[in-house]
Amino acid sequence: MTILGDMGNSRIHLLCTGLLALAFLIGCSPSRRTARINHVVFFKLKAAQDVDALIQDCDRDLSSIPGVASYFCGQHGDFGRPMVDSDYDVGFYVGFDSDEAYEAYLEHPNHVDLVTKWKPRWSWIRIYDVLDDTP
Repeated sequence: MTILGDMGNSRIHLLCTGLLALAFLIGCSPSRRTARINHVVFFKLKAAQDVDALIQDCDRDLSSIPGVASYFCGQHGDFGRPMVDSDYDVGFYVGFDSDEAYEAYLEHPNHVDLVTKWKPRWSWIRIYDVLDDTP
């Protein structure tokens, strides 16, 4: 009799495969954050019907600027949590791996043109820059 007793070869194979898959998943967990510099913007628009147009403009004009490491843009999501701030229409995020990439983004014609186009159409804007130097 072996250490594993009367387990058949197929069960042993299945057990080993499962353990290997689990070890692989644990060993391959992402340890790196999305970006070093995280630029987060919230817009309150004067006209709610402009939400889709702003998102489309951001997707088209900002996501492809050289140096952008990560990106998303979307509308406020209501999931019934009263502690979540819902006083905005569009949330925007763009991440960069270096100060130089961030500076180039701010000066890029696509960014400058989008801000010029949309500035008269927002009631307010909130901008947060979050630095993540975690290894």
